[in-house]
Amino acid sequence: MHARTSLVRRGFRLAGLTVGLVGLFVAVTAVPGAATPPDRFAPQLVGRGTYVDHGTLPLGQDLDIVTVKVVVPPGGSSGWHSHPGGAIVIIYKGEITTYRSVGNQCVVTTYTHGQSFIERPGQPLSAVNTGSVDTVIVATFPGVPVNGSARTDLPDPGTCPGI
Repeated sequence: MHARTSLVRRGFRLAGLTVGLVGLFVAVTAVPGAATPPDRFAPQLVGRGTYVDHGTLPLGQDLDIVTVKVVVPPGGSSGWHSHPGGAIVIIYKGEITTYRSVGNQCVVTTYTHGQSFIERPGQPLSAVNTGSVDTVIVATFPGVPVNGSARTDLPDPGTCPGI
């Protein structure tokens, strides 16, 4: 009879634990009250792109974050430049071909509408609209010195002849 009493107690404990866990689950996943709608707060989408690059950008405190929209006609070029804190770039319309100077190599990549990529801090790069329509770029530059320039013009490093 003692074994049977022990089994019954275990059953009650298991039932109690199950009820307690179900109650905890319901409490954690319960739907809160209705969300509060925005009031005169309507964001306008400026750009959106799927990230197709690799890497990260450092973000520091007490620095500016700058966002720009650039329209580049066919054949237009950024010239050789870099960014002090890097850049997050979205191709909103058209296409852009980047030429990156990496060591003594030229790395060429074409990005099209709906894609995004980063430019690493201090990395020499030139971007050219190699398409047949205007390219629209939305770029965000983190890590800009307060009230400083988001761009540093650079001389041609000589790694990508002809651009």
